[in-house]
Amino acid sequence: MLLLLLRQSLVVGAGGFLGAIARFLIGTWISNRWGSLFPWATVVINISGSFILGFVATLLLSRVLVNPNWRFFVTIGFVGAYTTFSTFEYETARLGSSWMAMGNLLGSVLAGYLAVWLGIRLGEVWPR
Repeated sequence: MLLLLLRQSLVVGAGGFLGAIARFLIGTWISNRWGSLFPWATVVINISGSFILGFVATLLLSRVLVNPNWRFFVTIGFVGAYTTFSTFEYETARLGSSWMAMGNLLGSVLAGYLAVWLGIRLGEVWPR
């Protein structure tokens, strides 16, 4: 039992390592390209992370038979480190009570929901 938990922890950690690096690289690229007045990097990362989670969780839980460690690696490790919900909340609060704050809030939540819904649907029709 302890060995299994250790192995799963290492799998989650490896996924988290890669997710954190992906978040840093993508976030830096977007901020350099689109600027940082509005938190575009966080919006894009939250939406793409929602899609990845919906798609991969659907595939790995019901469509494709793989070792359960892949689910831990991607959903808990990679996506857990990649998405930035706490950063999203902080950046929204820093925008104050402005239209930009409302746009960030509604855009991220609605587009994130749409992305996870699309990921689930795509995972459901993906060939076995």
